[in-house]
Amino acid sequence: MDNLFGELRLGHLRLAPLGARRRTRVTASRAAAEYTGRWGWAVTVGNPAGPAATAARCHCGAARCAAPGLHPAPGGPPAARTATDVSVLFPTGRAFDVLDVPEQAGLQALVRLERMGTQVGPVLASPTGRLQFLVAAGTALRLPDLLYRMGWDDAALDLTCHGEGSYVAAPPTVLGGLGPVRWLRRPTRDNAGCPPEARLLLGTLAYACHRGRERSAEPAWLAS
Repeated sequence: MDNLFGELRLGHLRLAPLGARRRTRVTASRAAAEYTGRWGWAVTVGNPAGPAATAARCHCGAARCAAPGLHPAPGGPPAARTATDVSVLFPTGRAFDVLDVPEQAGLQALVRLERMGTQVGPVLASPTGRLQFLVAAGTALRLPDLLYRMGWDDAALDLTCHGEGSYVAAPPTVLGGLGPVRWLRRPTRDNAGCPPEARLLLGTLAYACHRGRERSAEPAWLAS
């Protein structure tokens, strides 16, 4: 079964089609209007999505920022923006928090969760190779305790949670040089207003991240 999951790739799942950058710019304002008007989510207009968006380290200092170079610098003035050259960001910690994991681990976990009948909320696919699961607000504060209760507190997991004070790039924001953020699982009337509790997803996500780390540490001849 693990071998089957290991063969999954993001391209095998249905995603929103890629459009030209010009089209992405035109639809950014429409997307923001839908997020606020239809789903009731808070939205922030970010900085222009230029080369800074691909920086390994963001000015916020977060090791795994989900909107690198796009959100306002702490204590600094906002960057100059135009109506067509902006980023759409979700300020997390309000309507939802976001669990952030490597793409392959996220795909494996998603398959398992859906086979178990677990209700998964909206899921973002970032061109940085990450999947981001929208979960109930407040998760970031409770994450250490949740991992402890599940026995993952001492494991080295590539799993983080964006909560109050953080930002996540929203579709169709383009991360410079990499491509747009897209929906892997779109928001619906059933999940937009009530994202799942993190405990329903966290055990499966943590296990997938742990297995992914183990595989990456295996010698090439054994991993193949």
